[in-house]
Amino acid sequence: MSNEQQTKNTQQQFLEREKKFLALRKSLHEQFGKAPDMNAMLFLIGVRELGKIQDSFTKEEKQDLMHIATCRLLSDQRYFSLEGLDDEGWPHWVQTKKIPVMTIEEQEDLLKECIINYFERLD
Repeated sequence: MSNEQQTKNTQQQFLEREKKFLALRKSLHEQFGKAPDMNAMLFLIGVRELGKIQDSFTKEEKQDLMHIATCRLLSDQRYFSLEGLDDEGWPHWVQTKKIPVMTIEEQEDLLKECIINYFERLD
């Protein structure tokens, strides 16, 4: 495949991912009354994975929920696996393979793809 064709394929993949991500944000906006950013989506996934609904979470708990979400999402790429739950029912993950060095944009693209896949499986 030529460099020009690879670039075209990469651009098409980017546009398709962005289209799906915007559609997901729109859907969540309709459900919650506000279009969530990446952090809000990670928080929602973390709460769902925790399986506990609370009126509020501490700042540390919110960070933990986003960590849970990130590990859960990256488990689909085999970077993490669920180790188990602690005494309070919070999931704990172990890293199973090294995450490659990526730019911020590449990290964001990977998370977007994982978030899209996560919500598509829920439908």
